[in-house]
Amino acid sequence: MRLDAHQHFWKFDPVRDAWIDETMEVIRRDFLPTDLEPILQKNNIDGCIAVQADQSETETAFLLDIARNHNFVKGVVGWVDLLADNVEDRLAHFSSNNKLKGIRHIVQAESNDFMLRSDFQNGISKLSQFDLTYDILVFPKQLPAAIKLAEKFPDQAFVLDHIAKPAISSGMDREWQSDIKELATCENVYCKVSGLVTETKDFQWRAEEFTPFLDVVFDSFGADRLLYGSDWPVCLLSSPYETVLKTIEDYVPKEHHTKIFYQNTVNFYKLDENL
Repeated sequence: MRLDAHQHFWKFDPVRDAWIDETMEVIRRDFLPTDLEPILQKNNIDGCIAVQADQSETETAFLLDIARNHNFVKGVVGWVDLLADNVEDRLAHFSSNNKLKGIRHIVQAESNDFMLRSDFQNGISKLSQFDLTYDILVFPKQLPAAIKLAEKFPDQAFVLDHIAKPAISSGMDREWQSDIKELATCENVYCKVSGLVTETKDFQWRAEEFTPFLDVVFDSFGADRLLYGSDWPVCLLSSPYETVLKTIEDYVPKEHHTKIFYQNTVNFYKLDENL
């Protein structure tokens, strides 16, 4: 069994999805389960985790509806307003659907100390009672706040998306390296090996450019806390699905493939083992 721990669906809306500008023509269209399922089958991937790309409850309902109708979507990381006074009620509403596995906020678009806000942390504090994880989406400059968040909530399961988006083509960022090592000391934090190909200059890269960054996350998190994710369809800006997958397959030692391409995703998102 193999799983893709990070991908997206959307019906393209040029206003809502303004981040997909004219330079990203290849992804300025709908991406739905009928697009992804044959790709997963071709690459021997048995299922995926669908992750929010829009900050709305409409998005969460959209993804849960997809998961209900498509068995290969094993779980959903949705969005609720973690800053809202009624956050507990909204979490209760959506978590009645057992396909909701986690919550994400697009923190990369927020201030560096956003995760230290008391209202945000109040929202985070409510997740564990619903057995929900939290996906940390940040840039390297926001990692210090992520470290403080993970330390403050040691019983909350966190996963770092896209290894915090270091600028791959610029070479090793020693501050990023240090912060990754510190974040990984929090045993409640996992890391997705995802999103690397689009953190490159002009979306051009050679596989060896990723090696020092992959070395850091493997040395820091170890084989038990890393999850493979394609970041499809965003990855298509740089590379086809097959190339993204093969790049990580070639790097990961064979003895760790089951963990990183399957078991760690099952463990983190508490998926049904009878996939």
